Amino acid sequence: MVRIRLTRMGAKKRPFYRVVAADARSPRDGRCIEQLGYYDPMKKPFGLKLDLERVDYWLSVGAQPSDTVGHLIKRARTAPVEA
Repeated sequence: MVRIRLTRMGAKKRPFYRVVAADARSPRDGRCIEQLGYYDPMKKPFGLKLDLERVDYWLSVGAQPSDTVGHLIKRARTAPVEA
């Protein structure tokens, strides 16, 4: 099963996340199938950029978003925030 989830990047105490499509069995920071965007919670306002066309594709073929990514997708659809 493919999951749309976050993978952590950035330095210690300075998190930066990529939104990726990955196999559910792979580790959090392991191999991914495709990078779909990024999320930077440290910026004010937070930075969020998603390729919604690719997100829609992955959802159409059965990928399941994690809880956090589901909220980010909803937020990106209602009020797109770009950094």
